[in-house]
Amino acid sequence: MGEPGDRQGEPARPLGYAEAGVDIAAGDKAVELIKEHVRSTHRPEVLGGIGSFGGLFSIGALGRRDPVLVSSTDGVGTKSLIARLVGRYDTIGLDVVAMCVDDIAANGAEPLFFLDYVSVGQLVPERMEAIVAGVAAGCRHAGCALLGGEMSEHPGIMEPDEFDLVGFAVGVVERDETLPRGVAPGDALVGVGSPGLRCNGYSLARRALLEVAGRSLDEPAWPGTHRTLGDELLEPSVIYAPSLVDLRRHVDVHAFVHVTGGGIAGNLERVLPDDCDAVVERGSWDEPRIFAEVQAAGAVPDDEMEHVFNLGLGMLVVVRRDDRFRAIDLLRAAGHDAWAVGEIRPGDGRARVVRS
Repeated sequence: MGEPGDRQGEPARPLGYAEAGVDIAAGDKAVELIKEHVRSTHRPEVLGGIGSFGGLFSIGALGRRDPVLVSSTDGVGTKSLIARLVGRYDTIGLDVVAMCVDDIAANGAEPLFFLDYVSVGQLVPERMEAIVAGVAAGCRHAGCALLGGEMSEHPGIMEPDEFDLVGFAVGVVERDETLPRGVAPGDALVGVGSPGLRCNGYSLARRALLEVAGRSLDEPAWPGTHRTLGDELLEPSVIYAPSLVDLRRHVDVHAFVHVTGGGIAGNLERVLPDDCDAVVERGSWDEPRIFAEVQAAGAVPDDEMEHVFNLGLGMLVVVRRDDRFRAIDLLRAAGHDAWAVGEIRPGDGRARVVRS
């Protein structure tokens, strides 16, 4: 029997990290490639540069009266698999920023800074740069600094081209301006458009379109379009946060609802008082074609579609009835599709979607 490390009596070969599947040189190169992308997001409150053990941000420089920090973490789910299959990594970073900053904006907060975590099976510097460049683009749009992050190589656990992307956002709001507040019967619901799935329902969409219907990501999404199915499924998530922060300067907003997992009704119930119901009229907004394609491919029932997908409304705004058209005009001026889609009624804290 040989000594530990021997193989049939042969001397053990020197073993390094690279032989175990972790390429330190590739990691160093990736850090160099992303530095300028990260710097492009910095706000005046950011202290120090890249390479510290932690990211520093001066809260005092904000000049707030009674600041409350609001935090959120989220990921892109199995949308990452679509990016991997298509071989396109430049927009998935926008998605992870949207998922996090729009959550904290729903509490009335202005996004301040963001951190990301990218795990990969094999670290390819150029691919990592594409992912982080997308994160940085999302942060610039949201007005928050990319304050730090982590790249982690997981050989033996993940396939070489596999990756996952998670984000963490922190924002600030004055204590007496946190949302929701003041939701009452008679309020109006304004829906803000989402051209795609954002990051929710991809396991169902993938199963219906690719497995059940046997469709290809390279084929036209539907007859008459030049966009592929892959293009539609990788449609970047809209980042609503800056428009929501601005909207509050002009309209008395009672609540924002980020429509993610659980669909329109499930997320609406999170902001309803016990004595209120919400009714959303399906048909009062334009539903993107991709949802009908998913439903037809998998024979998905209506109630399941409503429970899983945003159906074209990525954000809902609760305002006084008299303010609904002003809110719609301001959101459209900011580049969003927006519609009056429902109302708040007396009830017991439930929300439902009905056919108009």
